[in-house]
Parts: sequence; C-alpha cells; structure tokens
Amino acid sequence: MKDVLEKASFLIPALLLIFTFVIYPTIATILLSFNINLIPGVNLVEGSTSLENYVKVLTSEEFINPTGLRTSSFPMGAIVHNVIWILIHLPATTILGLLLAVFLQNIKGSSIIRSMIFLGMVIPMVVGALMIAFSFNKDMGIVPSIFKCLGILSLYKTWTSYPDTALLSLIIGSIWLWTGFSVTLYSAGLASIPKELIEAAKIDGAPFRVILFKIIIPLLRPVTVTVVAMTILWVLKIFDIVYVATRGGPGGASMVMALLMWDYFARMNAYTLSATIATLLTIIVLPVVILWIRYATRGE
Repeated sequence: MKDVLEKASFLIPALLLIFTFVIYPTIATILLSFNINLIPGVNLVEGSTSLENYVKVLTSEEFINPTGLRTSSFPMGAIVHNVIWILIHLPATTILGLLLAVFLQNIKGSSIIRSMIFLGMVIPMVVGALMIAFSFNKDMGIVPSIFKCLGILSLYKTWTSYPDTALLSLIIGSIWLWTGFSVTLYSAGLASIPKELIEAAKIDGAPFRVILFKIIIPLLRPVTVTVVAMTILWVLKIFDIVYVATRGGPGGASMVMALLMWDYFARMNAYTLSATIATLLTIIVLPVVILWIRYATRGE
C-alpha cells in the first residue's frame, strides 16, 4: 500500500497541471458557450443557457455564407474555407512528401535538400506568413512574375488582395511550410523498410510504379495515417498564417475558424460566441484524434 501511495504521489503534480491547463479550461469553455460562466473576470450579457449561441454562429455568414456557396465565389464562410484548405493541402503535402522522400532516398547530398525542404517547418509561422505575402505580391513576388512571363496576365496581381485568389495563395504557401513534415516522416519510414524487398523486386524486373504501389506505399501505411491525421489537425487550427498575411480578408475571403474565434474574442468582445467556435472546433477535431489513437494503439 505504501508503494502504491508513493507512486501515486508522483502523478499528483502532472494531474494538477492537466486539470489546470487542459480539463478546467475545456469545461469552462464549453459551459461559456451556453452562457454559463466559470471564468473569473469575464462579464457576460444576460442571456439564456440554451443553444442560442450555436444558432447564431451556425447561421452567421462568417461561418457559412449561402450566397458564396450558391455562386461559387468567396467568401464562402470560415468552415467551408477550412474544408477547401484540407481538400487541397492534404493530398498535396502527402503525395509530395512521399515522392520527395522516395526520390531523395539514394541521392548524394539528399540530407542538404531535406534540410532545405524542412526549412518551412523550422522558421516561425509568422515569418512564413510574411514570406507568403511577399511571394504573391505583384511588385516583388515571384509567383505573379511567373504568370506574367507565361502571359497569364489575369494572375499578374497581388493574390492576397483579391477574393478569388487570397485563400488559394495561403493554401499554396502552407503546402510549402508543411511538406517538410511529411518528407521527414516518410524518410524515417523508408529507412525501416528492408532493402532486400526492393532489391528483390528490381531483380525480378518490377518497374518503379509496381515497387511504389505494391511495396512502399502499403508498408508506409502507418506513416501515412500519422501524416494525414496531423495535417488535418494542423489545418483545422491554422491561425497565424492567415492573421499575418491577410487578416482573413479581403472581405472575409480567407477567414478560417481559428481566426473567426479570435475575432469574436478580441475584436468583438463576444466571449460566448468565441467559446462556441472553440467548442465546435473541438467537436470537429476530436473524431480525428480518436481514430488516430485507436489506429496507433492497435499497432498496425
């Protein structure tokens, strides 16, 4: 019994930290979204403890814009922008990460190239956002200049200043920032694959396509699950890139859920609506986390 108490005493500091910085804030935020305040110093406007905050958020044009969806024009709403971001960013970084890791596996100086690719993950996101803004600037950016040389003058403009290209410019920039993560994970996964399998396939005359789809990709399935889960989580909580590069503009065309949550909290002082967005984000993120943990603990 004494040994059990001694071991339990080691858990008390960790449990206190978890309760203070994870459990209590989470519960307080969820209750705040229902106009029940547990946070000292926050004064709420009188209101019911019903679902009115969720109705306000879910029916607001900042969250979902029916006109934008109907006309396929921006802004479409923060949650729709997050979904678009995932649909473009996820396959791009996953496929790029895998192909780059495979091609750099047996190339001289590959460590230097990997370091350059991973640079996007090392630099602060604020710096990355500024680089994105400069890269898509009409006067000094490389992207508009490329399209000017190609004769596509409709894209020779400052992308972050126009509703139809603002979100796309951030997504393209985020692909550069995040690809280093998937390259690193896939490179580590490739190192664990027995070289004899690939060499035997080459001796049998298997083309690269067969080796990639029949050997490499199936054996890297656990890595792919991790890359997909972490990428979805990263995109759903993305904030700093959007805040620094566009502030969610122009006209809300690049607004995302995390920035909308910050807007409600810091700009509008609508704490309950901010808590509502935070709760909705948690509800969206939680299934991804649970599925990833279940897969990881199965050891597949």
